[in-house]
Amino acid sequence: MANGGDQIAEHLRAALDGPWRHVREKAREHLDDDRLYGDPSLDYKAARARVLEQMHLVSSFGWAELGFGRVTGGTSDPGGAVTALEMLAYTDLSLWVKCGVQWGLFGGAVDNLGTERHRDIIEKLLPLDLLGCFAMTETGHGSDVANLETTATYDPATEEFVVHSPTPSSRKDYIGGAAEHARMAAVFAQLVTGGETQGVHCFLVPIRDEAGNDLPGVTTSDDGLKGGLPGVDNGRILFDQVRIPRENLLNRYADVAPDGTYSSEIVNPSRRFFTTLGTLVRGRVSVGGAAAAAARVALSIAVRYGEQRRQFQDPDTGVETVLMDYRSHQRRLLPLVARAYALQFAQNDLVRRMHLVQTGQDLAEGAQRALEKRAAGFKVAQTRHATRAIQECREACGGAGYLTENRLVTLKADSDVFTTFEGDNLVLTQLVAKDLLTAYSDEVRDLDALGWVRFAATIARDEVRERSGVRQLIQRLRDRAGESVDDADLARRSVQLQLFADREDYLVRTAGHRLRARAKETGPFEAFNNAQDHILAAGTAHIDRLVLEAFIEGIAGIEDDEARELAETVCDLYVYTLLEENQAWYIMHRFMSVERAKNVRRGVNELVDRLRPNALTLIDGLGVPEKMLRAAMLDTP
Repeated sequence: MANGGDQIAEHLRAALDGPWRHVREKAREHLDDDRLYGDPSLDYKAARARVLEQMHLVSSFGWAELGFGRVTGGTSDPGGAVTALEMLAYTDLSLWVKCGVQWGLFGGAVDNLGTERHRDIIEKLLPLDLLGCFAMTETGHGSDVANLETTATYDPATEEFVVHSPTPSSRKDYIGGAAEHARMAAVFAQLVTGGETQGVHCFLVPIRDEAGNDLPGVTTSDDGLKGGLPGVDNGRILFDQVRIPRENLLNRYADVAPDGTYSSEIVNPSRRFFTTLGTLVRGRVSVGGAAAAAARVALSIAVRYGEQRRQFQDPDTGVETVLMDYRSHQRRLLPLVARAYALQFAQNDLVRRMHLVQTGQDLAEGAQRALEKRAAGFKVAQTRHATRAIQECREACGGAGYLTENRLVTLKADSDVFTTFEGDNLVLTQLVAKDLLTAYSDEVRDLDALGWVRFAATIARDEVRERSGVRQLIQRLRDRAGESVDDADLARRSVQLQLFADREDYLVRTAGHRLRARAKETGPFEAFNNAQDHILAAGTAHIDRLVLEAFIEGIAGIEDDEARELAETVCDLYVYTLLEENQAWYIMHRFMSVERAKNVRRGVNELVDRLRPNALTLIDGLGVPEKMLRAAMLDTP
């Protein structure tokens, strides 16, 4: 049985490892190294120094080069780069963030927004000869990037940009690397030339000399202690009339001539802005993946602990019962394991889509925009899952879970901010919903608030299913099983997907109606603000449906019959758990009877009972090697 379980786990792990399985397998070898794990006893200054040393070790793995084009010394494998760096989340999230800032955000900005004239910067940042940071967020503006206050004003007399922080709220804040290590910043600022503002662009601004001293006009400061991530030197930057060469504008999408003339192939300012931000989608994809990876570590620790920790005697046998044999323990952990499987399949699909777009293999109209929406949605789902799962794992391990030596509190502290950076989760959910309400139509992308509200109200019933292809997937599932609508019940995958799509359709349609009704009485902001809770619910429902679709497609790729059958049961648990969480909505809106809702609750109990004997097999399938868990309580006899 053990061997059979091991073989099933191998098949599950192979499926979850996804298209870049070879990258994950090699990464597991690299990461079996004590030097890559954090030391929670260090103060934050020492922790920062340790992470910087670790980065040099990671740079020898060749992972960073995967994310850059061949002309700049890379191998043009963005999917491989995201996958490899995601694996760092198994070791230390501070290390993952620092590497992500250097090669993903700073390096990604130069690679995706720059041109041949910036090639030397990439050649320096890859081997860490130049450490950089990504200076977008300001004290007064985080999510509202279009209205950043920092300015870069062109001076044709000297052919330089003058970078300036005009107000206290324009200070760049929370910037990883800004407190100590970075010598150059990719600064997002309002480009001004000839007296006209052309919107937010990205500029390379040196901020420190070789000795680590601030350059003239630059003032950096330390954000100090945070709730987690002690190895990341988050800091603030103020600019006082800092001059940089004209060539330091990253000019892939816009340029300024020596005489100050502004030019861009993208005429529409809004479209140009979104094109610029869209090229940086890899960061958002990576944050979600790392959060989900941290949750897999926590679940692996908690379930293994639950298999060995005993509590209270069985009155029939006199033997103490292991925690995982209690229904309450199964219910608190196994649904989260099921969600971890669902989200990993979703991440694999997302990375594949990102790779195709960023390598030019998918040039379909709307592919980039669809990628951005999906990345936003999955980032929300993964980071929320991490926050919830890691906390539940901590509680499930009792007092032992609160000891730093068992990693859970460190994982909790380090991953908490993931719900905020690379897009606040509520804002991202709203972004997803806005795309739904505009029905993916290019003609409304640049509408003002009033135009958007009016358009949203025109949504027709079933718009989501018709445009997204979910109706076709439902029909394929029915055809595959030889089902008819009359035969449907909750055990059928097509019925499950139908329930998810029904909720999404209803919320999107009624949100549009609510916006229209309110817009007749008041202004567009009030109309939107009044319906914001409804809009967020629609976005969440859409994300849930996309994740389920990815799970279904992922299972279809499992070749081994036993492994696929087990994965099908895990998928059922994922579905039943979400239906249970939303059963009040389904009953209230008459998509589910009270009796059917009771069946859902009973179904969760039956499924966790069925999966209980396979708990360790499922944990092995998640792909975090036991020796990488580094939790002292798992070594206790």
